[in-house]
Amino acid sequence: MLTLLEVGNLGGLVVMIIGIIIVIAVVASLFITVMAKIIYEWNNDKKFTKKQFWQTMLISLLICGLISGFVCGGM
Repeated sequence: MLTLLEVGNLGGLVVMIIGIIIVIAVVASLFITVMAKIIYEWNNDKKFTKKQFWQTMLISLLICGLISGFVCGGM
């Protein structure tokens, strides 16, 4: 059987698909981080610092990447 890359000149398509997956993961992790910030600051006087924001963003991005790799790589 031929794979997608053996057909020829589909490298751009593969790069575009990977780019779309990355953009969706970043948007999803940004949404999760903003929701976490809203929940954290809801009834407290505590503030969500920049460091906490980026750490939460990184952790959720890593989890999104793990889920994406599990789904795209096969179960």
